[in-house]
Amino acid sequence: MLTWLAEFSTVYSPLNLFRYITFRTGGATATALFFVFFFGPRIISALRLKQGKGQPIRDDGPQSHILLKTGTPTMGGLMILSGLIVSTLLWANLRNHFVWIVLLVMVGFGAIGFYDDLLKVTKQTHKGFSGRRRLALEVAIAIAACYAMVKFGTPHTTALSLPAINGFVADLGIFFLAFGAFVIVSAGNAVNLTDGLDGLAIVPVMIAAAAFGIIAYLAGNAIFSTYLGINFVPGSGELAVVCGALIGAGLGFLWFNAPPAQIFMGDTGSLALGGALGTIAVAVKHEIVLAIVGGLFVVETLSVIVQVVSFKMTGKRVFKMAPIHHHFEQLGWSEPQVVVRFWIIAFVLALIGLSTLKLR
Repeated sequence: MLTWLAEFSTVYSPLNLFRYITFRTGGATATALFFVFFFGPRIISALRLKQGKGQPIRDDGPQSHILLKTGTPTMGGLMILSGLIVSTLLWANLRNHFVWIVLLVMVGFGAIGFYDDLLKVTKQTHKGFSGRRRLALEVAIAIAACYAMVKFGTPHTTALSLPAINGFVADLGIFFLAFGAFVIVSAGNAVNLTDGLDGLAIVPVMIAAAAFGIIAYLAGNAIFSTYLGINFVPGSGELAVVCGALIGAGLGFLWFNAPPAQIFMGDTGSLALGGALGTIAVAVKHEIVLAIVGGLFVVETLSVIVQVVSFKMTGKRVFKMAPIHHHFEQLGWSEPQVVVRFWIIAFVLALIGLSTLKLR
């Protein structure tokens, strides 16, 4: 909304700052951070009052979690989403269709996660929303988002690009809806699986958002994209503002989620943030790079898949516990050790993903 001030820049030249994506990205980060930091304590108090016993802790998880985490409220994703949405509406160009598509996916996935968290809290069970119904709703939202990109996007919207290769390698056509939806849904659920320790998910999400904020800015700029040899996606640069808002809201949330956590993100936040990252990756045509930048989320997901398949086929477990962060806890790593070391891995993977921009 503040971009409208730029229309008066011919009269008041300082207002010309609102034309620049970099300035608005910084403003979005600061606004989201302040919003979550300021309203966070009130939201936590309200959720603790409403939830009583808080999020139920799995009996088959590490025993230390039952002792230390019982009674902690969940649905902290409401803090992140409120700050992110308010900041985006203030600083992003609301005429940009990419902004609305990402916001709608985020709200849709967040609503699914909210209902799942609500069932867990009210019924005091770790089993929430039906898996099939939840997945069906996620797929429907993701397909709708991909269709909107095709309808309002450029002729290359349905094309596939690969890291280290200049230009598009293939036009997926109608199959883009399935491919794009797969990326978005996978990203949402991968972040959801990673959210198992205090601060474990939010920092890698912020790191991925920073990486894709840079990618979105470069892909949306004709000069920079030509210089780097990446595909130019008109209008995608505005997603850098959304990424900035995500980082700010994430930093504000981390203040309260740092060990020992005062609140959990819950499915409300993890599904929404993962879905947002997946949608941004599809929008800027860097879907494969998301698997590199978000490699930590991929590994967490694969550890669960491997564990389930191995146990069903052989009756044996590959890991002491899945997702893999619990495996390292069982090996004797403390929770802070697991969290910080996984943050380092996420940072390194983000650098590797960004390096693909010049490998062309």
